[in-house]
Amino acid sequence: MPPPESPPPPRADAAGLATLRADLAGAGYTVDGVRAVLGPVADAALHREQPLAADLATRRVTDPVAVMARCFALGMPVATADLDRALPGLTAVGAGALGLVELSAGDARALCDLRPYGDEAHDWWVVSDESEIARGGPLPPDHVLGVGPASMTVAQWTPRRPVGRALDLGTGCGVQALHLAGHSGTVVATDVSERALAFARFTTALAEVPVDLRAGNLLDPVASERFDLVVSNPPFVITPRRPGVVTYEYRDAGLVGDAVVRELVRTVGDHLEPGGVGLFIGNWETRDGQTWRDVWTSWLDGTGLDAWVVQRDDQDPAEYAELWAGDAGARSGTPGYEDLYAAWLADFAARGVERIGFGVVALQRPTGPRPPWTDLVDHRGPVAHVMGPTVDAGLRARTWLAEHDDHALLDVAWSCAPDVTEERHARPGAADPSVIRLRQGGGLGLTVPLDTVGAALVGVCDGTLTARQALGAIASLLEQPEAAMTAAAVPLLRELVADGLLV
Repeated sequence: MPPPESPPPPRADAAGLATLRADLAGAGYTVDGVRAVLGPVADAALHREQPLAADLATRRVTDPVAVMARCFALGMPVATADLDRALPGLTAVGAGALGLVELSAGDARALCDLRPYGDEAHDWWVVSDESEIARGGPLPPDHVLGVGPASMTVAQWTPRRPVGRALDLGTGCGVQALHLAGHSGTVVATDVSERALAFARFTTALAEVPVDLRAGNLLDPVASERFDLVVSNPPFVITPRRPGVVTYEYRDAGLVGDAVVRELVRTVGDHLEPGGVGLFIGNWETRDGQTWRDVWTSWLDGTGLDAWVVQRDDQDPAEYAELWAGDAGARSGTPGYEDLYAAWLADFAARGVERIGFGVVALQRPTGPRPPWTDLVDHRGPVAHVMGPTVDAGLRARTWLAEHDDHALLDVAWSCAPDVTEERHARPGAADPSVIRLRQGGGLGLTVPLDTVGAALVGVCDGTLTARQALGAIASLLEQPEAAMTAAAVPLLRELVADGLLV
């Protein structure tokens, strides 16, 4: 069966967009507005791609927000008269002229997904192709994805320091470009898909956000240009290149294995200003006899880049095949599912792949002639909802450590971060604790075990004494050699500073 076709993308007509913007804002079609109409249960279900609760909540409801949510998020037909009331300036006819809906026999049906989106300071609307639940079937190969878990991860982990020039590599419908515009002087966004660029043009124009949109593969459209910040949700999915296997522009780069992420690691440094940061997500293959750290060590060799890589998950080939076959709408028992599943397993087996990792990558170009630092972390637990400040602080702390020796480290009066607490556990009746842990309340939510010396050191880190002075006093109190104790404490001190438990 041939793959389904996509309708034309919407048209970014300036006058129509201005009217649409006014109507959406006037109706209160925002994230909070939709949640209020649907209720928390239906709203959460819709975010899980489960539409029934939202369908029930909006049936026979003519409130403008309910009408627009039913039309543009659920993809269900609404009465033309109801859409006229929801969009009083644009009207249903105007929405049709922009390519947002098609009109037939008194009904309007969406041709794309139009949903509210925002951050702490902005209310935006993101336009993309209709989701699988709205289409009621498989996605076309040129599908333009809306705001999904991957794009949310990139947005949440991106450091928001003010920058001059920023690049959104593989912009899709333009989500990252919206965020970048808030703290960047100039935003360039690229995509290999002309269809994606059309959606990004509509999304950014609707938000009145100026973005330089360019067509081309990966970094080709910005050859010889440099940026202070590069962010990307690249097409990182590892899909077998075999006959009969459909590939999707939004997730598949058309390369073998994890080559697209490896290529990005090897080339992004050429486009970073000194001190510039590249932040992206991706997959990486671990083959027989390798660890994921071996893979990253080889990828980073010779790049000259600082690297902080956080592996958030890994899967075996079967788990990976099930995840991404399902993402494309293939389910067990549906036609072609077994052949697709088998193709994935055969592709991984041909390269000896045992595990596929997923995580967040932060790369930084050093500002001076020093060796780059590398920190490869496996962290599966929950993290703060907004990780950008943690990434920013972590890059700065690791860079400071790379540029200062142990003497400088010991001569700083460190303080415990405000979110740090200490846990002590003892056997019943015991005079002293048998377990002491330092716990981070935000960021990565790390837990660090401490021995007696480490607990004593952290206990006096209030910005008054330098680490050297504190360790000298602890050595005297415990009647231990000061030099040996200080040397033994340095690795813990570096770890706590790097991860933001000491500031």
